[in-house]
Amino acid sequence: MVNKSNKDLPQDDVEITSENMEMTEPELEEVEVKNDTFNNTLRDKLKTCESEKRSLLEDAQRTKADFLNARRRLEEERSRDKERSTIEHIEALIPLCDSFQVAMSDKEVWEKTDENWRKGIEGIHSQLQSILNSHKIVALNPVGEEFNPHEHEAISSIPVETEKDNHKIISVIQTGYVMKKEGTSTVIIRPARVIIGERKEN
Repeated sequence: MVNKSNKDLPQDDVEITSENMEMTEPELEEVEVKNDTFNNTLRDKLKTCESEKRSLLEDAQRTKADFLNARRRLEEERSRDKERSTIEHIEALIPLCDSFQVAMSDKEVWEKTDENWRKGIEGIHSQLQSILNSHKIVALNPVGEEFNPHEHEAISSIPVETEKDNHKIISVIQTGYVMKKEGTSTVIIRPARVIIGERKEN
């Protein structure tokens, strides 16, 4: 604001007083309060945004984990279905394996049959064995092994004289079959039917 009442000053000169200057400028304290309010509002919005971001990231991670778990379960279920289907297929072939085994067990009779016919049957048997091998199917013929109730079915026992033959498999009545899996695990398709030795105590 200007003051023209002082006669000592030229008419064109204007005096600016500090009193009038203070009246026209915003008070510093009021500005600081406004700035603090604005900064607090920004900080609150930033905290809200960070909280929402964390929540969205957690939701995304949970969704990803659920997806990966669901995919893993689906793959495991498909693997089990494939294994069950293979076992059913092999179970249907096992009677053929038994028939070949019976037909070829007597070497003397087998060697006397017509050579061309015999070679044809041996070729079919070889194809059957290739199918079993492709599915990692192994025949169990555990003569001399320790009896294992998980792999063998004891149909009878015979007395033995020595301790080393006690609970050992003396003969196999019916061949068993297992499916080899990864590592050392196996799936029993059919246990071997066996006769075990049993030493009688005197």
